[in-house]
Amino acid sequence: MEWLFTPFGVSFVERALWGGLLVSGICALAGTWVVLRGMAFLGDAMSHGMLPGVAAASLLNGSLFVGAVLSAVAMAAGVTALSRSPRLSQDTGIGLLFVGMLALGVILVSHSQSFAVDLTAFLFGDVLAVRPRDLAVLAAALVAAAVLSAVGHRSFVALAFDPRKARTLGMRPRLAHALLLCLLTLAITASFHVVGTLLVFGLLIAPPAAVVLWARSVPAVMAGAALLGAVSTVTGLLVSWHLGTAAGATIAATAVALFFLSALGAGLRDRRPRASRRKEPGYSS
Repeated sequence: MEWLFTPFGVSFVERALWGGLLVSGICALAGTWVVLRGMAFLGDAMSHGMLPGVAAASLLNGSLFVGAVLSAVAMAAGVTALSRSPRLSQDTGIGLLFVGMLALGVILVSHSQSFAVDLTAFLFGDVLAVRPRDLAVLAAALVAAAVLSAVGHRSFVALAFDPRKARTLGMRPRLAHALLLCLLTLAITASFHVVGTLLVFGLLIAPPAAVVLWARSVPAVMAGAALLGAVSTVTGLLVSWHLGTAAGATIAATAVALFFLSALGAGLRDRRPRASRRKEPGYSS
């Protein structure tokens, strides 16, 4: 069992483990709603929409985290504003902001002498370079995400399954949508410097999507997604250590592989004869 425990005896791998676990929890809370509401394109657009803020912060020698937050907030505000136009679909607005923000970010980064290095760090991150300060930020972000999820839970459920009923019940769906964007922004900005924007999207989508095929309640999806994210983190770090692969990419690839295993299992389950399922306790037609 030495191969299983030796890597985590190294300090930077141990910090990467804790960082990955915290990111898994944050992404489970936000990613559940992204999957249930079909907001995957928005999540992808927002993760890439941080590039202008990160690039500007890098050029000005400022905080990359602050730059990412400001850029993501601007992206969320733009999506909210454009979604109110009756003549413009939400996907069109998101697509335009996605391309515009990404293009602006590349223009800004191209002025840097280390263009390739900066862009690579932004896209893929470096989970093995997590510092104690990063863990503190992630822990605070997890607490904030948990509070926001608890406060907005009832409104989020109504918004995800029946927006018109939410409006009838006076739940203010626009406010709920804005809070949901805040939760998504928090998850992406807190996690991007650990696993990068491309890979945080994998942790945001893959674990909840894998669990939603089996779970019957929102809390169960969140708990299962956090567990799958943790399994992906541990497995990815072990594979990365022993095979010398990129740690962040390996974690994200593991999460996606678990989704396909889950989808395969769900497909086999659904192929069983209906009659045999009726005999199982708890089944109701």
